[in-house]
Amino acid sequence: MGPVRLRGTSIEKRYGRVAALRGIDFEIAPGEAVALLGANGAGKSSLLKILAGLSKPSHGQFGAFVDGGTPPLDRSSLRAAVGYVGHATLLYGELSARENLDFAARLYGQRANQERIDQGLEDFALANVADRRADTFSRGMAQRLAIARAVIHRPGLLLLDEPFTGLDELSAERLSEQLGRLRSEERDAEANGGTPSLVVVTHDPRRATELADRAILLHHGIIRATPSKQHAEEFTADALRSMLGEFAREASHAA
Repeated sequence: MGPVRLRGTSIEKRYGRVAALRGIDFEIAPGEAVALLGANGAGKSSLLKILAGLSKPSHGQFGAFVDGGTPPLDRSSLRAAVGYVGHATLLYGELSARENLDFAARLYGQRANQERIDQGLEDFALANVADRRADTFSRGMAQRLAIARAVIHRPGLLLLDEPFTGLDELSAERLSEQLGRLRSEERDAEANGGTPSLVVVTHDPRRATELADRAILLHHGIIRATPSKQHAEEFTADALRSMLGEFAREASHAA
């Protein structure tokens, strides 16, 4: 499937009296890489679940489109177009890395050929442990396998919720490099009809600048800034930290 365009208008998400998202508007272009940043409770994971079709907005309009088509994808079609990795890897521990990839492809109605599985294992530095049970993997290895599984069906949209959590610096660096390579390699772009759109939730501004074309900074369920590479002085790790720090100070003064 080709890369997915995402569009939201006046999106709200409420959990009882708690408003996680407060009437936000956004658009993510096909093939664009966007980082969602903000403090705990800013609404990042709530927004990601809406983008994945796992949650409905309490109010507002959300649509996902392929190849500029209309109408938007229904929830079933959207889920088929998405590769999603949440806080838990949800791997099948009794299966090997290779078997996890094969099983995931079958869940999406595909029969992954051996070449594609081998390439997925190679892309995420798992070829040497391809036949080991997943429940013997370190946190970093399990996270890499979860992402390899999320892209085995060649989705048009890849959604990652805090993929670097729990990783040591070396493992995080390796994962960042592999994600960058996954998006930049021409064979992946050709196989998908274009580079898949990417939305990644992270607390780390440096990772955001490494992986994304643009950031969406959320604070108390509101989009406060959308710095991008087009304005390089705003899209540095220090600049993003400064903006997030300012939002935190505003909240402290208002309390």
